[in-house]
Amino acid sequence: MKSNKMSYAFINAFEGLSIFFRQERNGRIQLFIGLVTIGIGILLHVSTYEWMVILICIGAVLSAEMMNSALEKLCDNLHPSIHLQIKIVKDIAAGGVLFISVISLVIGAIIFIPKIWQLL
Repeated sequence: MKSNKMSYAFINAFEGLSIFFRQERNGRIQLFIGLVTIGIGILLHVSTYEWMVILICIGAVLSAEMMNSALEKLCDNLHPSIHLQIKIVKDIAAGGVLFISVISLVIGAIIFIPKIWQLL
């Protein structure tokens, strides 16, 4: 019985990923940026440690955007009309995505800029 519940959990999680990438433009954009970043990492021969940091950043940005999207959908469902408190909640969630995106950009610059300078 437990394995059956676990398989449903995985099925639901993969369905969530599918919905997210099909319906959320920002999710697709961030996935594209993540894939480009991986491609640059391959071209620049980043170290194992750098790969770990890069993949954590990509995962953090995508996870934050998924949570933001889920929260926005919940808020829109609970209160479809404009509501100040709902706006604040949605703005804070979007701010969280922006924050981790900027931190990831800085980390990417720290990893990639020296490698690009070596090529020049």
